[in-house]
Amino acid sequence: MSSKELSESQIQNVLQGIRIPPQPQIMVDLQMEQAMPDPDISRIAQLISKDVGLSGTILKIVNSPFFGLSNKITSVEQAVNLLSYTSVINIVNGLTIRSEMTDEDIVALNRFWDSANDISMVAATIAKEIGLKNHDEAYLLGLFHNCGIPLMMKRFGVEEYSKTMSEAYGTDAERIIDLENDRYNTNHAVVGYYTAKAWNMPLHLCTAIAEHHNLNQLFDDKYSADSEKKNLIAILKIADHICASHQALGGQSVDYEWQRYKDNILEYVGLGIYDIEDMAARFREMGISVGDSFID
Repeated sequence: MSSKELSESQIQNVLQGIRIPPQPQIMVDLQMEQAMPDPDISRIAQLISKDVGLSGTILKIVNSPFFGLSNKITSVEQAVNLLSYTSVINIVNGLTIRSEMTDEDIVALNRFWDSANDISMVAATIAKEIGLKNHDEAYLLGLFHNCGIPLMMKRFGVEEYSKTMSEAYGTDAERIIDLENDRYNTNHAVVGYYTAKAWNMPLHLCTAIAEHHNLNQLFDDKYSADSEKKNLIAILKIADHICASHQALGGQSVDYEWQRYKDNILEYVGLGIYDIEDMAARFREMGISVGDSFID
């Protein structure tokens, strides 16, 4: 996205009638608690407990193989303590996008929801391993980078938009979003950017969401990119590949985007292809769904 601020009418033109979900009330309440000099974990847990779906999801995540806990957690307050405040906010963000969909659409997008959860956890882990300071931001980008997809599906229809995504992932085009731009005059990265911005997420994360398919610019050696954003997107692309977004979202066996940019991405983060294969094996043992290319 350009740094130039658009008017409200220009934004609506870009969004092509797509409704950005309002920030949920629970997010407002949690942010108010966060603003307190000494945020109260019990109060945060109490707010979450009012929402049965949110409580269940947080307990499911904290009891997943990813966390490797020896004893099952049944208390929301315990779960909040283990997850950290920032992680709780991330989870609430992701669930709110789902709440905007009909039951039929949610079922149709099951692979999307599962993929987003896997990518977020893989991205956070990679961030830790390569020494990125704020791995919570990698988690949030992993969870939220494709949040425009269900909103695009809601606007243009699941069947039509799914066909567009399949075609986009099935060609060796420079950018996956180019086909969306041709057909809809907008794309899921742009919609994701405005959603994240409407929910008061940090601006550099909003920008990373907008540019997560602009790899030709980000990883061109002659291009001077913001290192913070470049770090996050590099980690995201590795997580995307390990979790096989090209299969989950595009139904394709070949990850053309990864094939085009993997050398520059891996060189930038200081990893090799064998490091990625080792990570994939470890994630599979943790119950994370990885791509077919990593399965023995």
